[in-house]
Amino acid sequence: MMFTLTESLINDVQNALENQISTFGIDAQSNSLIELNENVKVDNELIFELPEWTSEDGFELREEFVKTLHAPIAHEELLSILHSGRGVFRNFRNALKKYPEVEKRWHIYKNNVMKTYINDWYNELREIWGLEKLDQMPESQEESLVYDDFSFLNYDSQQDKDLVIDHVKAIFYFDGQNQPEEITTALYEIWKNQFENANANEQVGFICRSLSDEFAGCITTSPISKSHINTMVLSSFFVPEQFRGLGIATELLTMCLSKLKKDGKRWIILPNIITPEILQPLLYRMGFEKIESGYVSKL
Repeated sequence: MMFTLTESLINDVQNALENQISTFGIDAQSNSLIELNENVKVDNELIFELPEWTSEDGFELREEFVKTLHAPIAHEELLSILHSGRGVFRNFRNALKKYPEVEKRWHIYKNNVMKTYINDWYNELREIWGLEKLDQMPESQEESLVYDDFSFLNYDSQQDKDLVIDHVKAIFYFDGQNQPEEITTALYEIWKNQFENANANEQVGFICRSLSDEFAGCITTSPISKSHINTMVLSSFFVPEQFRGLGIATELLTMCLSKLKKDGKRWIILPNIITPEILQPLLYRMGFEKIESGYVSKL
């Protein structure tokens, strides 16, 4: 007898695979999960054995997820837990609660991997039954996460100026902690003077906030001068470390470039002073070219 792998049954099988206490099988007659015992045993005719899933598989799944994670603080903590050797799964779960955005990505990643694994197992059974394989690869939800967890608001100079200055100062000193403080202070003052002297009425940008209203990033631009109103300079572009690697920088830059193009602007220049090395791959993907004074892109 054959059974049908419904979405509900997939979820039940996934939960059963993660259950290290009880053992389950699939009852083909009821098309449902059933707990195995002395009186209920697998015969692969009416009661089917689930695919094997060990604690080693669970560890490898977490290890592979951490490799894909680009949020530095969460990455380091989770990696340390995986190497600790004690209470790994429990500590991993508890640590994720401190990073809600990362935790959501973990559940999506885990579900995608495990559903693919379960579908592959089911297709092997279908081959035995003489049936064609089913294409049931799960769809990733990663792209929508940034809007599930964050809001993006138009930059308002009167309302947001001091906020940006305060947070950018903290980021300057955090990112510059390996260089002399005098240099960090000088670079920050150069940036601050340029930022404060920008024409507030001509500034274009966006502020990103988490669902708990934490500052999670910003991007601002302003014209080079009154005689060069179609050439914009990036006056700020920062994401605090705890929010990096979650797609915020990409979304901020995408939104800003789209707005500038819609407004008829032709060029945007990024000075070296606000272009940390971590942003370089993103800039190249978005069409920027390296020049002596930083980066430039035609809109």
